[in-house]
Amino acid sequence: MGDRVHTVVESPVGPLTLVADDGALAGLYMVDQLYRPPQESFGPRDDEPFTEPARQLADYFAGRRTAFDLPLRLSGTPFQRTVWTALSEIPYGETRTYGELAEHIGRPTSARAVGHANGRNPVGIIVPCHRLVGSTGGLRGYGGGIERKSLLLALERGLPW
Repeated sequence: MGDRVHTVVESPVGPLTLVADDGALAGLYMVDQLYRPPQESFGPRDDEPFTEPARQLADYFAGRRTAFDLPLRLSGTPFQRTVWTALSEIPYGETRTYGELAEHIGRPTSARAVGHANGRNPVGIIVPCHRLVGSTGGLRGYGGGIERKSLLLALERGLPW
């Protein structure tokens, strides 16, 4: 880890803590998020490096942005990073099952491992882990909570939320 700083931005799904590592976005954490690192690991508060991420998030929540264009610095295992890359390929407003993503990455028997890697995604929303659903299309676990997952999917589908 390099020089880490953080800020907090308000959003329709609650406050989002953004963490940068040497100027690249390394974390986006929701309140009460599963696997949220300890606050002291985020570095001091500094709003300046987060102007562009905050603008892109505001555009996303306003329905004006369907993809993010930000430098990322994601820490994870090679398998996790493969899953996170594949998540980023799921189009806005669409979903995939854990099994479909496992198949997509060439690991067809790894749906459960895909779910674990998905849960460890350090930049939810930016890397759209909310776009994974259960085998029948139902909402399954989400590090930010099922209610937030439902809201994000409704936003992307143009439904009232």
